[in-house]
Amino acid sequence: MKTEAFKDESRHRFLLNMGPQHPATHGVLRLVLEMDGEYVVHLDPVLGYGHRMHEKMAEARPWPSFLPNTARMDYLAALPYNHGYVCLIEKLAGVEVPRRAECIRVATSELNRVASHLLWLGAFLLDLGAFTPILYGFDDREQILDILEDITGSRLTYSYFRVGGVYRDVDDRFVENTRVFIKRMRKRLDIYNKLVTDNIIFIKRTEGIGVISPEMARRYGVTGANLRGSGIAYDIRKTEPYSIYPELDFEIPVGSRGDCFDRYLVRIKEIEQSLRIIEQALDMLPEGEFRGKAPKKIKLPPRAASFAVEAARGELVYFMVGQDSDVPYRLKVRVPSYANLSLIAELCQGMLIADLVSVMGSLDLVIPEIDR
Repeated sequence: MKTEAFKDESRHRFLLNMGPQHPATHGVLRLVLEMDGEYVVHLDPVLGYGHRMHEKMAEARPWPSFLPNTARMDYLAALPYNHGYVCLIEKLAGVEVPRRAECIRVATSELNRVASHLLWLGAFLLDLGAFTPILYGFDDREQILDILEDITGSRLTYSYFRVGGVYRDVDDRFVENTRVFIKRMRKRLDIYNKLVTDNIIFIKRTEGIGVISPEMARRYGVTGANLRGSGIAYDIRKTEPYSIYPELDFEIPVGSRGDCFDRYLVRIKEIEQSLRIIEQALDMLPEGEFRGKAPKKIKLPPRAASFAVEAARGELVYFMVGQDSDVPYRLKVRVPSYANLSLIAELCQGMLIADLVSVMGSLDLVIPEIDR
């Protein structure tokens, strides 16, 4: 990747700001690049432009008031963030969740995951100069948003889960519309493969670019599809299963080379697996209550607890310390995008700036998730 010209220290170097208002950074992220011609000599990510003090807000209000905040971190896949937070409170307070509610939680979270991956797919290809895939991706994503809006009242920043269950029960219309979408989406995956996966221009822009070795991934704490693209089959839904995931039959897609193309393939295959999960959750959806009996006011005991879920971008961990009050003493949120971004300085050193755009897109970063 490095050329003789790159190694020549006598050549003139210059600084280039990529962001914080650059479309390829997908948020208010600033990359300060030290350039030698078209090559990146050094890279510094600058964070904090959208910091909102979510964790501090959690320590200054009763725990139910923080639930809408969870959707404001990864706004593209808010339901897994809802899921992790209510599971943490249930763990601290010893609240049981009805089976119907667990099936609804899993089905809606996986729908949200598919919607997130579709937006990533369209935006990634748009970064590389292909306009058509984002039209297909948003068309399919709109079908999911219609389904979720019908039961949650929202299309983006969901606050649907509750301690003990969900805010509102699903009906036959939700089940029918979801099954219709699954059937449609499976056919659409063939279109994506013809349009993107087999596209020689896309292959040339991603194969062998931004290779993350398993050792590098472990060193930086990378999770999600970025880790699985490097051949490590680590998924919280399998390794530390929660809700009804232990009962479901699905696979963990992994790559072999750890490049941008592998990370793309893993997410496409994850869409297939999420469809399998949703279908099974609907098949086992029982009659009964959609919300269990929980006290109207829950005091968090003076002890620490954590809960991890597999969000759309990797491992999401909530860590809370109670203080015998409904206001927590401390809340720490471990988000996947922060660790996934941290390797970029090492990964992209000596890389062409055009390839840097490919790598940024393949990492699927959500900056408000980092700037909590």
